[in-house]
Amino acid sequence: MQELMYIYWNPDIYAFGGIRWYSLCWMLGLWAAFVIVGRLYKHQGKSDKEFEPLFVYCFIGILFGARLGHCIFYQPDYYLTSVKGFIEMVLPIEITPDGSIDFVGYEGLASHGGTLGLMIALWLYVKRTSLGFLWVLDNIAIATPITAFFIRMGNLMNSEIIGKVTDVPWAFVFERVDAYPRHPGQLYEALAYLVLFIIGLWIYRKGKQEVGTGFYFGLCLTYIFTARFLIEYTKEIQESFEASLPLDMGQILSIPFIIIGIIYLLKGQHGNKEK
Repeated sequence: MQELMYIYWNPDIYAFGGIRWYSLCWMLGLWAAFVIVGRLYKHQGKSDKEFEPLFVYCFIGILFGARLGHCIFYQPDYYLTSVKGFIEMVLPIEITPDGSIDFVGYEGLASHGGTLGLMIALWLYVKRTSLGFLWVLDNIAIATPITAFFIRMGNLMNSEIIGKVTDVPWAFVFERVDAYPRHPGQLYEALAYLVLFIIGLWIYRKGKQEVGTGFYFGLCLTYIFTARFLIEYTKEIQESFEASLPLDMGQILSIPFIIIGIIYLLKGQHGNKEK
């Protein structure tokens, strides 16, 4: 009887018009964050001139950071040991055995690398404007969880980053992968990030914490990567070398972000506000 409750999952990877669900979710996530941060800027009295270049910085930083993060942290033996691998790391192509080139997009993105890339991009953005770095980080942190929610939903539509085999009644059978019921780790993360978005927006609207102290940045890092650390226990490892590690790569990479998040979360409760 319990087997009847499992969700058999095998959606088409294309949403419509040749657009992949994963790409669509990425676009929706970035668009939602763009709209939210734009409203935050206006609410806080910032000009369109200060806001307009932000999206380009964020898009490039997240995309290339996530791509490099995946290649360096998860598949260095492939991408860092040959010219072919290096080219495929940088460009969204695949070089086939016969030497032809196929456009495949960036297949493999890591959230930890995307976070690093975003912070570097925001630092460059701040250098161009007169805005405070913590002020920008806090505003981005309020919107970031909604982007993370959509990205993990894209992973769910792709049947990737699957969970371990389980007998819980809400298990997913990812038919594209195998016939075993598994934890929907992507869905766990997506829902966790959606809750964080609601919490952060509620704190902001209630005026319980000012932007520019680093509080929202610390809250975002601490919550997201603590959730990621815990949910990793329900996931299958992504690369074989992780089987020999005491923690998987996602957990190892989450620890520094959690520490940084806690520091800023505590400092933000008593720190000075940046304009």
